[in-house]
Amino acid sequence: MKFNDLLSLLGISCNDEIENKFQNYYSKLIEVNEYMNLTAITDKDEVYCKHFYDSLTILKALGELSNIKLCDVGSGAGFPSVPLAIVRDDIDVTIIDALNKRINFLNDLAGLLELDNVHAYHKRAEDFQKDNRESFDVVTARAVARLNVLAELCIPLVKIGGLFIAMKGQDGKLELDEAKNSINILGGKLKEVISLELPDNHGKREIIVIEKIKECPKKYPRAFAKIKERPL
Repeated sequence: MKFNDLLSLLGISCNDEIENKFQNYYSKLIEVNEYMNLTAITDKDEVYCKHFYDSLTILKALGELSNIKLCDVGSGAGFPSVPLAIVRDDIDVTIIDALNKRINFLNDLAGLLELDNVHAYHKRAEDFQKDNRESFDVVTARAVARLNVLAELCIPLVKIGGLFIAMKGQDGKLELDEAKNSINILGGKLKEVISLELPDNHGKREIIVIEKIKECPKKYPRAFAKIKERPL
């Protein structure tokens, strides 16, 4: 299926500007991937489906939300935040990642694509929250860690009434069962799980949407080593 048709499935009208930005994104990704491990997927059709389109399925969880502040935790090569920023200039995107060379790539990419709504920082989530606690409308994470670990890294950054959206594979519901206790302790409540299949048999996805319903206890998040060793 052509990328324009994939975008139309999500209600996105693809113009020349959007098309060119995704082409430049792909070219830069492949160029830098020659010397930096950004993705194991390099075939163009697969990148467009498994990375670009997959990232944009988050729009199903955002619904009618607009003019929002979004934080992407552990964005890697920019997924899902950069594709989202390309098609939605009303979303102000903050990206944090613990690896500085990835942040350098993302800042270069944002400049290349002229994305004034993307800002990338070399920070660990547990450190970043000290100055940015409960300050984002939406916090996202895709393929970073298991949900019971992710919850403690991400939910403290979400405003009360905001959303934590975890993009998972077909085992997402199993991870959700494992993370129910941590989500509750951290002030979250399950809003919905969106199950979908990528086109052309490229796999199943589950988007887990958690609403922040109360303030997160001040003692969270803990140091990452403790989170990983003893998830809530």
